[in-house]
Amino acid sequence: MAAAAAAAAVGGPQQPQPELPAPGLALDKAATAAHLKAALSRPDNRAGAEELQALLERVLSAERPLAAAAGGEEAAAGGAGGPGAAEEEALEWCKCLLAGGSGYDEFCAAVRAYDPAALCGLVWTANFVAYRCRTCGISPCMSLCAECFHQGDHTGHDFNMFRSQAGGACDCGDSNVMRESGFCKRHQIKSSSNIPCVPKDLLMMSEFVLPRFIFCLIQYLREGYNEPADVPSEKDLNKVLQLLEPQISFLEDLTKMGGAMRSVLTQVLTNQQNYKDLTSGLGENTYAKKSHEKYLIALKSSGLTYPEDKLIYGMQEPSAGTSTLAVQGFAGATGTLGQVDSSDEEDQDGSQGLGKRKRVKLSSGTKDQSIMDVLKHKSFLEELLFWTIKYEFPQKMVTFLLNMLPDQEYKVAFTKTFVQHYAFIMKTLKKSHESDTMSNRIVHISVQLFSNEELARQVTEECQLLDIMVTVLLYMMESCLIKSELQDEENSLHVVVNCGEALLKNNTYWPLVSDFINILSHQSVAKRFLEDHGLLVTWMNFVSFFQGMNLNKRELNEHVEFESQTYYAAFAAELEACAQPMWGLLSHCKVRETQEYTRNVVRYCLEALQDWFDAINFVDEPAPNQVSFHLPLHRYYAMFLSKAVKCQELDLDSVLPDQEMLMKLMIHPLQIQASLAEIHSNMWVRNGLQIKGQAMTYVQSHFCNSMIDPDIYLLQVCASRLDPDYVISSVFERFKVVDLLTMASQHQNIVLDAEHERSMLEGALTFLVILLSLRLHLGMSDDEILRAEMVAQLCMNDRTHSSLLDLIPENPNPKSGIIPGSYSFESVLSTVADFKAPVFEPGGSMQQGMYTPKGEVWDQEFDPVMVILRTVYRRDVQSAMDRYTAFLKQSGKFSGNPWPPYKKRTPLHPSYKGLMRLLHCKTLHIVLFTLLYKILMDHQNLSEHVLCMVLYLIELGLENSPEEESDEEAPVGGPERCHDSWFPGSNLVSNMRHFINYVRVRVPETAPEVKRDSPASTSSDSLGSLQNSGTAQVFSLVAERRRKFQEIINRSSSEANQVVRPKTSSKWCAPGSAPQLTTAILEIKESILSLLIKLHHKLSGKQNSYYPPWLDDIEILIQPEIPKYSHGDGITAVERILLKAALQSRMNKRLIEEICRKVTPPVPPKKITAAEKKTLDKEERRQKARERQQKLLAEFASRQKSFMETAMDVDSPETDIPMEITTAEPQVSEAVYDCVICGQSGPSSEDRPTGLVVLLQASSVLGQCRDSIEPKKLPVTEEEQIYPWDTCAAVHDVRLSLLQRYFKDSSCLLAVSVGWEGGVYVQTCGHTLHIDCHKSYMESLRNDQVLQGFSVDKGEFTCPLCRQFANSVLPCYPGSSVENNLWQRPSNRSMQDLIKEVEELQGRPGVFTSETNLSKEMESVMKDIKNTTQKKYRDYSKTPSSPDNDFLFMYSVARTNLELELIHRGGNLCSGGASTAGKRSCLNQLFHVLALHMRLYSIDSEYNPWRKLTQLIEDMNSQLRNEEQLEVPILYHDVTSLLLIQILTMPHPLHKDHFTCIVKVLFTLLYTQALAALSVKCSEEDRSAWKHVGALKKNPCDAEKSYEVLLSFVISELSKGKLYHEEGSQECAMVSPIAWSPESMERYLQDFCLPFLRITSLLQHHLFGEDLPSCQEEEEFSVLASCLGLLPAFYQTAHPFISASCLNWPVPAFDIISQWCFEINSFTERHAEQGKALLIQESRWKLPHLLQLPENYNTIFQYYHRKTCSVCTKVPKDPAVCLVCGTFVCLKGLCCKQQSYCECVLHSQNCGAGTGIFLLINASVIIIIRGHRFCLWGSVYLDAHGEEDRDLRRGKPLYICKERYKVLEQQWISHTFDHINKRWGPHYNGL
Repeated sequence: MAAAAAAAAVGGPQQPQPELPAPGLALDKAATAAHLKAALSRPDNRAGAEELQALLERVLSAERPLAAAAGGEEAAAGGAGGPGAAEEEALEWCKCLLAGGSGYDEFCAAVRAYDPAALCGLVWTANFVAYRCRTCGISPCMSLCAECFHQGDHTGHDFNMFRSQAGGACDCGDSNVMRESGFCKRHQIKSSSNIPCVPKDLLMMSEFVLPRFIFCLIQYLREGYNEPADVPSEKDLNKVLQLLEPQISFLEDLTKMGGAMRSVLTQVLTNQQNYKDLTSGLGENTYAKKSHEKYLIALKSSGLTYPEDKLIYGMQEPSAGTSTLAVQGFAGATGTLGQVDSSDEEDQDGSQGLGKRKRVKLSSGTKDQSIMDVLKHKSFLEELLFWTIKYEFPQKMVTFLLNMLPDQEYKVAFTKTFVQHYAFIMKTLKKSHESDTMSNRIVHISVQLFSNEELARQVTEECQLLDIMVTVLLYMMESCLIKSELQDEENSLHVVVNCGEALLKNNTYWPLVSDFINILSHQSVAKRFLEDHGLLVTWMNFVSFFQGMNLNKRELNEHVEFESQTYYAAFAAELEACAQPMWGLLSHCKVRETQEYTRNVVRYCLEALQDWFDAINFVDEPAPNQVSFHLPLHRYYAMFLSKAVKCQELDLDSVLPDQEMLMKLMIHPLQIQASLAEIHSNMWVRNGLQIKGQAMTYVQSHFCNSMIDPDIYLLQVCASRLDPDYVISSVFERFKVVDLLTMASQHQNIVLDAEHERSMLEGALTFLVILLSLRLHLGMSDDEILRAEMVAQLCMNDRTHSSLLDLIPENPNPKSGIIPGSYSFESVLSTVADFKAPVFEPGGSMQQGMYTPKGEVWDQEFDPVMVILRTVYRRDVQSAMDRYTAFLKQSGKFSGNPWPPYKKRTPLHPSYKGLMRLLHCKTLHIVLFTLLYKILMDHQNLSEHVLCMVLYLIELGLENSPEEESDEEAPVGGPERCHDSWFPGSNLVSNMRHFINYVRVRVPETAPEVKRDSPASTSSDSLGSLQNSGTAQVFSLVAERRRKFQEIINRSSSEANQVVRPKTSSKWCAPGSAPQLTTAILEIKESILSLLIKLHHKLSGKQNSYYPPWLDDIEILIQPEIPKYSHGDGITAVERILLKAALQSRMNKRLIEEICRKVTPPVPPKKITAAEKKTLDKEERRQKARERQQKLLAEFASRQKSFMETAMDVDSPETDIPMEITTAEPQVSEAVYDCVICGQSGPSSEDRPTGLVVLLQASSVLGQCRDSIEPKKLPVTEEEQIYPWDTCAAVHDVRLSLLQRYFKDSSCLLAVSVGWEGGVYVQTCGHTLHIDCHKSYMESLRNDQVLQGFSVDKGEFTCPLCRQFANSVLPCYPGSSVENNLWQRPSNRSMQDLIKEVEELQGRPGVFTSETNLSKEMESVMKDIKNTTQKKYRDYSKTPSSPDNDFLFMYSVARTNLELELIHRGGNLCSGGASTAGKRSCLNQLFHVLALHMRLYSIDSEYNPWRKLTQLIEDMNSQLRNEEQLEVPILYHDVTSLLLIQILTMPHPLHKDHFTCIVKVLFTLLYTQALAALSVKCSEEDRSAWKHVGALKKNPCDAEKSYEVLLSFVISELSKGKLYHEEGSQECAMVSPIAWSPESMERYLQDFCLPFLRITSLLQHHLFGEDLPSCQEEEEFSVLASCLGLLPAFYQTAHPFISASCLNWPVPAFDIISQWCFEINSFTERHAEQGKALLIQESRWKLPHLLQLPENYNTIFQYYHRKTCSVCTKVPKDPAVCLVCGTFVCLKGLCCKQQSYCECVLHSQNCGAGTGIFLLINASVIIIIRGHRFCLWGSVYLDAHGEEDRDLRRGKPLYICKERYKVLEQQWISHTFDHINKRWGPHYNGL
């Protein structure tokens, strides 16, 4: 059967249905289709329909292909050809049938014409680049494709480009999601009206064909899914999907045909009748039956059942709202998702088709089971989605389903289907191996559905969306619960999520939470949630799973073995699963009408909290040494309270619980604050670094407003309602510093080690200050909060715009109003900060644009409390204080060391007034008094910080004193009034003046107090009398707190009044550890005021330093001008407090005056015990040691600095530097070198040579010169291309290969220079070292295992002195520092003599003196130089490894270095002066090395060009005949190369005379070349004219120095050959259109000769140390000529300068010229064309430039990020473009790898000889490759705020920063990448 069907489908011979023509050819298919279409168009179309059905049945039978694929591997392998072909055939049929006989493409076009869609709806997948505009978006998820974005108008909007993480779709045209003003041109038109109706017959065939096609697809999917015992492997699923690729793509293409086709598809997908008819599995077709069974098995195995009875489920009443989740209960039921309880096993052949249902087993008691189980597949859409989920969301299917969304009807149907399957999606996700990919695909779909408020509301109402989501979330978390160990480990009933589970660690819950947050952002949906009590209960249940998770237990003994990193999962989970939904809900509780919602949330929140306290058995003491940072229930409660008071005008007390509950609520957040202090005091170090990580995350900007802020707010609420004494004592007890608060100088703390006491005390006081002065939720407006946050961040450090946006905690729900980048952010920023534009320090780091606080912000708004609250690192607090200090010094407001300023606070909201009672309670006053006393008496462990906080609290108390205190209060009655108490009342103002005479303290027996009081304590009466005089009793904080707690719990006021304070201390301490305490009585006789005044004296270091200011100026009291904000140190703070105290009460004023009148005696010296003395000595010694160290370091630093100045100073002439010229000393002095390793100085000698530290690098910068001044632009369209033909390197290459074609190879290699590409450039830092020292230095580097940024094996190192990168040492030639001795006045020898001498000297063969160390070094450095560049840049000869190669290479190295120096000087020598880096040049040494090596090769005297230049040859013709291959004519030689050959083959040191002689001779050749080139450029008429003019002038004596004469002679000589005879067509190309005037000719000749003169002058400067004269550009030629000795000294420069006057002919000019021309003529006999080309040398190269980049980065990005690579024709993952030549390459692309080199590395070798500069398109960053290393250079594109956007994370528009680009270009040209950029790493050829 199957075979027959297959044969039929492919068009085989057996045809069962005779009424159809054999569908063999496409033509027949078309005919059949047309015939069927006609049949169907008839009114009675039954026959046609049946016919079509039969055909489809046959063509689209799903039996073949996958039956084979599923039948095992071998069948699949064999069937790859067969099924594929059959499927293709089936698709062809479908296309033909749809088109109804016409061509498929025409059909597509026809359908597109009827596209009414006003939506874009373009669907994209992950990594697509899209845009988001916050100005136009209504939903925060709005996104646009690039095309719609660029066609809309978004100028001035807040938009950014982003890389899609999960995929998405374009919202253009959808007014539910974005404002219409942002639509692009294509989607602005509401086009439904003007598009004609779709003709019926156009899509008629589609309606018949598509249902069958989709059913066929579903059958394939059923067929391919084998549900084995274990989960099917991904491989199998992927195989099925690959086979189905064409079908799904076909559907996808249909969706792209536009609205008309989409609506047909919608009909097909949602039509329930169609589905029923096709899939019921009834009828005779066994295949369909089998397929249906597979479907049922799949359903069943998914834990979804197919029940017989449709009414069993779904009818029971929803169970009651509350639910306590029994852990055991659900663990059994849902242990494995695949299992189905046996009770659910029904027979499968029952009534198919109708009652299909899904049922998810869920734990007992969650809401309304029916949500999960009543589900039927009623349409293709539903089953398609089912399979999409089963196959884990294949990308193609997702795209198809999303492409349909612009169809409104489909959108609704699909959303409902999606919601129906929600639970199933979650289960599949949980089981999936690829949960990341799957999450992204799920969100890709859901974000499109749920961002639309209208749709979300509809589904919420009709499909119980909220119930489903909450239930599913709850269910998901239930799978990973563990027992909570918080508080009562054994009996705890609370369960929490286990943060180590994959579910949390991998954020698997993310898609569900993200959907939930998304729908809660819609007001209508959130309202339903907040009104539904059952839902709120379930939700609070869910939140309680996170309450107390990730519990930390303090390790007390050894360090924890394994540091778990689960904490991040815990923080992420709380933020995403609890806080984000909370912010979503809060955003809808903004107005008074929403009070009811808050009441609901608060009510259920409190219930959940009460359950939690019960579950963990919590009474009043938290378990010691454990903390969890996660209290989401507390935070929900706090945030809803805050909102209620701030926005809804609710009465706070109406939503607060009773006192007992408040006490419990306070404990855990307080525990966290104390633990923070413990962690910062290093008490948790044994728990590893992760605990610090938790403390930092808790306050970090993304978490703080969901974590620490609500906690502190909750503590503030509790504090404002509880008894203040209770709160204060709780705080000190939690911080474990109760024992420290004693008057005694010694104490024992049982719960805290001594070294932690100080920081814990600081922690406790700091916390109190924050608690009392933070106003974030207590009355500040949103704008004030934003301003305070911004000021705090800017005070810590200057910030870039983006880091500020990131650091300011934003209300996490995006609809909250303070959207980053919104109007208020920018306006606040501009009022508090100034923008510092990015600056460039040459060679320094690249700065970014920064914002820095304005002066007035430091002056009035700097708030240390806010800074402390917001710092993640403690060092930031210090940084803020340092910056504040610097500001005060600079502005002259305060010069000392200021204290943190005191700042007046925003007024409290009336609901929280009770908070200020904390400042007016006896407990706090006792603590403050005790601490002041201890500080005054110098007890240990008290820091200035403690004093600062104490004073701050006193000042706060004075600022917020209760009104009722009257001045006329009777003086406190005798001792009996306050017999057992410290202070009479609770008001700070009056308590300040209360004197405390005696205090009874408990002290260890060893304490000094005990001994001192022994005589007094013997007589009981003296004790008694003391007692009566009002000794304050020992005060115990803990006892106090216990009493208050009892008081509150007992609620019986009568009892409470009777409880007297316990007389003795009932300190709680561990049994057995109680120290021996004894009671002592201290005489104090101080009040807070007197202590303050004494403190003033102590701080100022003077007796009686305090003088009440109002005694001089009574005005101060009448009109006090107390500033809101005060700068100053402790002394000013004390003065301020005393003034405030005096202002508030006359009694205080009087008392202050009285205390000041008594001249205060000095504080009696304390008796110091030996032990204390020891510790003090130790401290002192330490201090001294520290000071000594500081001094030493400072001295060292200054020495280093002065050394660096001398070492690095370019201008200061140092006598001992080799290249410096010492003209003053005529006598010969040997150069002296300093070795920077051993520090000895001395000359360089044969056996112990000294060398220069050098860096050798291959360079192609010269090759990049072009002859146009304008740099080439980087191509950004297909049309623009860069061709490298006009570069210097290309031109030289062409020339060399041309010469090599016609002339003898060895001769060619002397006629040119190479090294334009891959030339070796040598640079030095100027430091020298002994070569043997260097060797041992390298050895030590080799053994040093520290990871260096360089490779020692390649000879790389850093200069031991200046750390500059280097890779070789250039030996210094023994001898004078410069050729001093040979620098006498030019001698009077004739030119002829000199020429002979030169020839003789060249004839002498060079010998390497005996094998000395020096010569060995010379050889090795030469080897280094050769190895620096690649072989291809050294071997140009046709015969490999010929000595000519070496010869050519060596003089080219010299040429390269001279040319590059010229470029560094800007291309000319006008600026003159010493060499740019006087002592940094190593050319002199380099020439020595090269010359030594070049003289080993003697040039055969026959061929020495010198003879051709200076001698006439008798018989020209004989010369030519001898040679089988010609030598290069002398006129084709490159003169500069000749110069270097001549110089380097002479023995060194060289005579100045000889040098000048060589230059003079070569200049004649150069000039002749210029004339010849000029003659070729002229037109025929010009030539004859010139020839004529010159001939007339030939007689006068100076004919040889007149260019007209010489030119005419050259022309006449060259006319003898065929040089000027050309075809007319060619002529025009060469001829320049202008007529040549004498001026323009002179200009041409000078320009032709200038490059030679420049190089020669540089050479002379380096060899003989002469300074270069500076000059104007127009006189450069004459100045250089006279400097080189070409011009006679007496030459007058009055009349216009003529270049010919520099000529000094060694032999008669006309003879030698005609000899030279003869060579050319004999060549042009055969090759006129080439002969001409070789004469015209282009020598005027402009400076090299990098490519010019466009202004806006988007231009580059849009063109390149989608561009395909020319090598592999794929779009690269990391595209890059070379900024030197514009080549597009794949960074790290394995596709373009050649012999293990990736493309960028390869290109850097080919384009830059090892140096590559690439712009990474996707990152906007520039990367430099230098040899085997690379570094990230930074970006040359900055945003509007002057900062880089690496990796385009922010996606803001970027603009070119020209200064940065200039810096980059400068570094490239000057070869300083290695020195300036510090962060290099090896690339292992992988870039």
